[in-house]
Amino acid sequence: MNFDAGIARLTGKDAKDAYAFARQITEESRASGAWYPYFDDFTLLLSHKNSLVRNRAISILAANARWDREGKFDMLLDEFLSHVTDVKPITARQCVAALPEIAEAKPELIPRIRAALEQADLSGYPNSMRPLILKDILAALQKMGGCS
Repeated sequence: MNFDAGIARLTGKDAKDAYAFARQITEESRASGAWYPYFDDFTLLLSHKNSLVRNRAISILAANARWDREGKFDMLLDEFLSHVTDVKPITARQCVAALPEIAEAKPELIPRIRAALEQADLSGYPNSMRPLILKDILAALQKMGGCS
């Protein structure tokens, strides 16, 4: 499969297939740097209009942070962290959950990650979602406590 077909799969209408493919890429990325050459392509998916596509990009990018020796993730961090308060609460939760993996791979980014989590404004979320996101934030901060 060429990479354009892969992007089409990640952004396609078959959500089940897209999710499975993203999961496959994420797992493979945790084991090897084979998908890292496509980091910039995955980065573009962070601004996709579909929150499910953004979720997939978040997981894939977090898994690829361990292979980043060029500082691409460092430059991407502010955009990535903007999803801590994504318009969709599930995407915010996905982003927060991915941050300890990034912190482990790139401990030099922990201060910026911590600041984003500690300053996250959750007031735009429904009352039913705020406690869940806050719980995720506290869990991420706790996990990162051992990463410095």
